[in-house]
Amino acid sequence: MVLSKLKFTEEQQILLQNITRLMEKYGEEYWQELDKKGEYPNEFVDQFGRNGFMSIPISEEYEGAGLGIKEASIILEEINAKGGNAQPFHGQYYLSWLISKFANESIKKKYLPKLAKGEIRMQSMALTEPEAGSETTKIKTFAKKQGDKFVINGHKIFASRVRYSDLMILVARTTPYEEVTRKTDGLSIFLVDLRKSKGLEINEIKTIFNSQTYELFIENLEVPEENLIGELGNGFRHILYALNPERILLASESIGDARWFVEKSVEYANSRKVFDRPIGQNQGVQFPIANVYAKLVGADAVRWEAAELYDSGSQDMKRIGELANIAKYLASECAWEAANVTMDTYAGYGIATDTGIQRKFRESRLYKVAPITSNLILAYIGHNVLGMPKSY
Repeated sequence: MVLSKLKFTEEQQILLQNITRLMEKYGEEYWQELDKKGEYPNEFVDQFGRNGFMSIPISEEYEGAGLGIKEASIILEEINAKGGNAQPFHGQYYLSWLISKFANESIKKKYLPKLAKGEIRMQSMALTEPEAGSETTKIKTFAKKQGDKFVINGHKIFASRVRYSDLMILVARTTPYEEVTRKTDGLSIFLVDLRKSKGLEINEIKTIFNSQTYELFIENLEVPEENLIGELGNGFRHILYALNPERILLASESIGDARWFVEKSVEYANSRKVFDRPIGQNQGVQFPIANVYAKLVGADAVRWEAAELYDSGSQDMKRIGELANIAKYLASECAWEAANVTMDTYAGYGIATDTGIQRKFRESRLYKVAPITSNLILAYIGHNVLGMPKSY
């Protein structure tokens, strides 16, 4: 069940076949075992890089494949649809676009070819803070210029995969909030080479699924001046450049999850017999599955339209933002509904660890609240698309 397959180019078909073959090698048992042990998928990530999938968002100039968000979406969707978890890769994809757009030439030449070859990883972004939450402009982590470097102090939470990344994007204030004219001014973006950095205390935050999520205490972290990404003080606008592809990629993962749940539900509904008939013959079982599949087709269509518009180079950022946010909203809501439908279809067997349903059930819940909650997307639509008064 690949919903948009009829639209695929020959190159995209080959890409899909290649990632499907990789997932055949790393089946559901692999991901189940990782979940039980709380381990990062090192072996899969390494093979993913060796197979060239890390090169997708990086231009040919820097030894990448020079492909777009549609190709990235195909890959991430298929990983989740085959029972895996694509979280290690969406960050590297949209952060690679951020680096490619705003970093200086020295940084691009130094890191992009190695990222493209899978020799290094950039899977982490440190943005969220305990006292700021979704109000990014209120972050307090501060970077002070000293000679040819910045010295950074602060506190971050929910930074994923820090211990498994070589590079991390960090957002800090370079002008205090009280001194800026517009609250979005005074934020800057830095590329942190975690292999060389001192001044980071990294503590794991245990979550309901296997996520490798961390809290960071930052004390006198030194970052070279050349690792400033984009313009000093203009980081908020640079971050916005990465948000639309992030939304589209996360929508793709949720679509993959929803596909997995629907396929599992159909298979079980057809094979499980009660009172000498398959349970899928009962409308009480059949209709919820059909309902969530209809919603899945709708979410897929919006996601694909958003990806096509983004890849076209359109400058209509308002329309891209609208479609990207709606795609993320519809897909994450659909995946969570599909998770619950599957749990109901399996009944008691749904909570049994061996079926894998409860694992994906826990994983699919994340994207209703992160990296932006469904309610904040509705607020975005209300304010920026429908023109209603701001609620905050």
